[in-house]
Amino acid sequence: MKEFVLQNQFDPSRCKIDYRKELNEEQLDVVLNGDGPCLVLAGAGSGKTRTITYRVAYLIENGVSPENILLVTFTNKAAREMLGRVEGLLCAYPKGLWGGTFHSIANRLLRVHASAVGHTSNFTIMDEEDARSLIKACVKELAVDTTARRFPSPANLHNVISYAMNSGLSTREAVERKHAGFWNLIPTIERMAELYEIHKANADVVDFDDLLLLLRKLLYTNPAVRDRLATQFQYVLVDEYQDTNTVQADIVRQLASVHQNVLVVGDDAQSIYSFRAAQIRNILDFPKTYPEAQTFRLVTNYRSSPEILSLANAVIGRNRDQFKKELRAVCAGCEKPNLVPAANQFQEAQYIAEQVLQLRDAGTDLRDIAVLFRGSFQSQSLEFELAKRDVPYDYRGGMKFFQRAHIKDVVSHLKLVANVRDVLSWTRVLGLQSGIGTVTAGRIVEKLRGFESAGDLVASPPVIEGKSGRGFDAVLSMLRKMLSGTRPADMVRAVITGGYRDYLEAEYPDFMDRLEDLEQFALFAEPYVDVNTFLEEVTLTEDYGAARENGTDDRERLVLSTIHQAKGLEWDAVFVMGLVDGKFPHQRALDEDGGLEEERRLFYVATTRARRHLFLTYPISSGGDTLMFSQPSQFIQELPDSLVEQIRLRGQPSGGSHGQRPTQSAWRDDEPTIVLDDLGERRPTKPSGGSFLRNIEDL
Repeated sequence: MKEFVLQNQFDPSRCKIDYRKELNEEQLDVVLNGDGPCLVLAGAGSGKTRTITYRVAYLIENGVSPENILLVTFTNKAAREMLGRVEGLLCAYPKGLWGGTFHSIANRLLRVHASAVGHTSNFTIMDEEDARSLIKACVKELAVDTTARRFPSPANLHNVISYAMNSGLSTREAVERKHAGFWNLIPTIERMAELYEIHKANADVVDFDDLLLLLRKLLYTNPAVRDRLATQFQYVLVDEYQDTNTVQADIVRQLASVHQNVLVVGDDAQSIYSFRAAQIRNILDFPKTYPEAQTFRLVTNYRSSPEILSLANAVIGRNRDQFKKELRAVCAGCEKPNLVPAANQFQEAQYIAEQVLQLRDAGTDLRDIAVLFRGSFQSQSLEFELAKRDVPYDYRGGMKFFQRAHIKDVVSHLKLVANVRDVLSWTRVLGLQSGIGTVTAGRIVEKLRGFESAGDLVASPPVIEGKSGRGFDAVLSMLRKMLSGTRPADMVRAVITGGYRDYLEAEYPDFMDRLEDLEQFALFAEPYVDVNTFLEEVTLTEDYGAARENGTDDRERLVLSTIHQAKGLEWDAVFVMGLVDGKFPHQRALDEDGGLEEERRLFYVATTRARRHLFLTYPISSGGDTLMFSQPSQFIQELPDSLVEQIRLRGQPSGGSHGQRPTQSAWRDDEPTIVLDDLGERRPTKPSGGSFLRNIEDL
């Protein structure tokens, strides 16, 4: 019989790491000299994961017990990857190493010390669905009349509570910052939040945010426990430190309070999650928090071409509140990033789709190409174009445009205008009203049989009594407003400006993003004059996208993603689309303290996702018959001309099936078209100063 001996313990004789051979000088300096407080500024593509895992291996190899090392990450995936790399380096699993996310580490510690923070060691953890259910029960217990005025949904209320807990704000302050429209409901929301805390305590349950807050409470209120843990953890290493919030930074500071061996790795230039309560001051003020701290810089980039890095350095160099650093390229030179103005969003989508196909034909796999955008609302025209050309794509960070609930809601309204006997659309639209459930909606629909058109219905509607009658009257009012216009775009805007906006604000934490989706949907609808033709285009595109998903290998898909979802990823070719002021940088961000600099960091993250090819695109106008000109993004205008190759498109933008102009029934005869080649030799793509609109008019 053969035997296999399991190697559970680290044996230095079995695996010796040659650090000088496997690390560059910047990385080696961190690994060998990372004692005491250390700030490691790791630029994009500079090998931060490699550095932090080699540091852990070095400590263990030099006699530090794994039980005395704490490695904190932000995702379970990152934790598994790092622990796997350490195991590979040491040729054995580092048994006893404390590695995991902030929440998982908190859970382990609280199981031991739960009684010190008012819980038993058997406390249970609620997921988000459980939390929303409890919040819903609290609202019911308070006897809030949610039909008198739309009351925030459980998801909205949970979002406010979570933001308050992670940012250190009161419930009132969180409401004022996140949902100012609910200011007159603040006393009720505050009482609901108090009741939510009481019920959690009585049931011995916690939510994800409680894990962090309770651990911080334990460390601050129980010095004996804090000192014991801080003595145990001789070395504390934290990944992605720029994404920590106030609570997490406090926890790190307490756990490192004895030995002061705290090494944080991050990049202030990639701090883009303030909307989740991430606090960039944690990394910027690290040298103040730890006056004896060493600062290391990892600036050798192994990802992008020199041309892309030159642009990225120029982008982030405009920020004032940062640690200055210049990324240096290892990769060979390639083409300059392309700057591509398009006549409108349709031509922008056409260009991207055709360029993607050219890259694919030249040998770049679709999975190695990504299209990034500031907000999900910007992807609509491109998704439509890709569907027509049968280009498979994978949408990261949410649903595809035409499959999103709020788009389907508005489409259902339009379907009622086109076909008043559409029972499914009636059920969906009525279900959006307070006090109308599925059964009540069915009863109302029964009373609508016999009407031949929406016009007939609004002219002599049936009488519906009670609360459901108020909801039905609201739908009739919406239909009247829609019928006052003749074009699909007018009808979409009638829904947006009606009661549906109040529904979105009450129901969704990201209601402003959804409103932007709908405004983009209205812009997309502007060329169409017939509601039936428009609905056919939208519905067929939606069906085609759903059918393709079941039969295409993920490895053969183009990637569409918001920039926030793309952080930490990379592709051979990257398109950054929709680069116009008001959209990127986003207008809402400009109204916030530090918002412009975070938007610039977001643009920097987008550009540094590309390895060899980078395309920056934007529409000159929004299209439609109003020809609203767009100002190129401030970030584009900041770029030196020498860093980009300006591309001028020739030909008209497509808008119909397979690149052909839609039929006259779909488009207005007087629809204007901008052809970039007609602008002549004077290029309005990057004005040296003054108004972009004025420069266009001067032509």
